[in-house]
Amino acid sequence: MAGYIARRLLYTIPVMMGVMLVVFILMRLLPGDPIDIFFSAGDMGGGSGATSAEGGEVSRKAIEALRASYNLDKSLPEQFVLYVWDVVRGDLGDSIQFRRSVGDLIKDHWAATFQLTMASMAVAIMIGVGLGILSSIKRHSIIDHAAQIFAILGVSFPSFWLGVILVWVFAIILGWLPAISNGHGKELILPSITLGTAAAAILARLTRSSMLDVLSRDYVRTARAKGLRERAVVFIHALRNAMIPVLTVIGLEFGSLLAGAVVIESVFRRQGLGLRLIEGIVSRDYPVVQGLVLIAAVVYALMNLLVDVLYTYVDPRVRLISNVRG
Repeated sequence: MAGYIARRLLYTIPVMMGVMLVVFILMRLLPGDPIDIFFSAGDMGGGSGATSAEGGEVSRKAIEALRASYNLDKSLPEQFVLYVWDVVRGDLGDSIQFRRSVGDLIKDHWAATFQLTMASMAVAIMIGVGLGILSSIKRHSIIDHAAQIFAILGVSFPSFWLGVILVWVFAIILGWLPAISNGHGKELILPSITLGTAAAAILARLTRSSMLDVLSRDYVRTARAKGLRERAVVFIHALRNAMIPVLTVIGLEFGSLLAGAVVIESVFRRQGLGLRLIEGIVSRDYPVVQGLVLIAAVVYALMNLLVDVLYTYVDPRVRLISNVRG
């Protein structure tokens, strides 16, 4: 087990290098210079400004000095090498827009994104897996048809559109829930439902098909022939084996939820990493975008590793590569 985990962690290193390279290139391909955008916004050091007394223009020396402090005066290969070296040392750089370290931004805003992602995942698992199980047990019933309609509609509606509709109905018209989400509790209900609906629809369809496949297996028929209760057959013999492909998709959907949090946090003005990422892209804040995408990639890789390890507990027949070779 330990050897397998160590190998998987080593395999993530080239993946992270690829992520850093792709984000680095894409940000440099965007039009606009981050330093020029920063000064044109009239916000240097939290609004103190660095304009000249005569013409109201920032001196070229100040611009060049700031550009040099972010290594933007160097060639692109040099910039990338310096960026990778900083990451190896645990330094994600300083934000151009916020004039703070990217690490501090992550510390201040990671909790909001983590809460939203986990709440959305809980919504997706409870609704998706629950509907999938009911749909497979009550095949061709009203519940089954309703679950399939939900699965189709859930993946058809764009999440931002669904978020706007939910805000309009439950926050503006009914006034039951807040439209802006900056905390937990009631403020998490609308954004988590918005973000988790598409994942719930995918999990519902997959759980249904996986359960139907397992319920038709010989060992399930044997369990029923022995007189076991239907609940025991479904939840002890069938569900455990049916959850293997579902676990895989849950790991993949975790990455989708992280990406979706960028849009949903903008809709609900939630002060998380997703909103900071949008602001970083708009202002061409290279360190912020590069740092946040890298952190998201690391979390996604670790989540998939966790799913692989969970396979062995869900189904003892599954063995990790290290155990087989050992």
